[in-house]
Amino acid sequence: MYASLLNQPNSLFGQFELLRRELDQAFGVSGLPSSIRSVTPGTLPAINVGHTPTSVEVYAFVPGLDASKIDVSLDRGVLRIAGERATGIPDEDGNIHVYARERGTGGFSRTIALPDDVNPDAVNASYRDGVLQISIARRESAQPKRITVQ
Repeated sequence: MYASLLNQPNSLFGQFELLRRELDQAFGVSGLPSSIRSVTPGTLPAINVGHTPTSVEVYAFVPGLDASKIDVSLDRGVLRIAGERATGIPDEDGNIHVYARERGTGGFSRTIALPDDVNPDAVNASYRDGVLQISIARRESAQPKRITVQ
């Protein structure tokens, strides 16, 4: 419901949203969410984190990026995903005047604290269809073990 009210350019809510965006552009964002649809800067890319008995799985949603431009590092149990997204608007002549910008641009960095039982020597990362999948194996000592009763 709120999204439809904000998408109407001639509505009162649409005018307030336009004013908010222009003020944010002129004075910079304060670092706090300024509308229902916004997120705090630095929370991109969106991620999903889960685990299996043998691994920790991280999915980062970074569409439109070249896989070689994404930096993934693991240091002392902290996974870091970083990169940079270009504006995506070609402006060779300076004739394009942007009136709506909903796609985030610029550098991004995301850190995720991992469980203590991950194995930093067994990390696999793959990028396909805009989704970066990182699989970190868990140490064998942390695997569930079946004990036979004698």
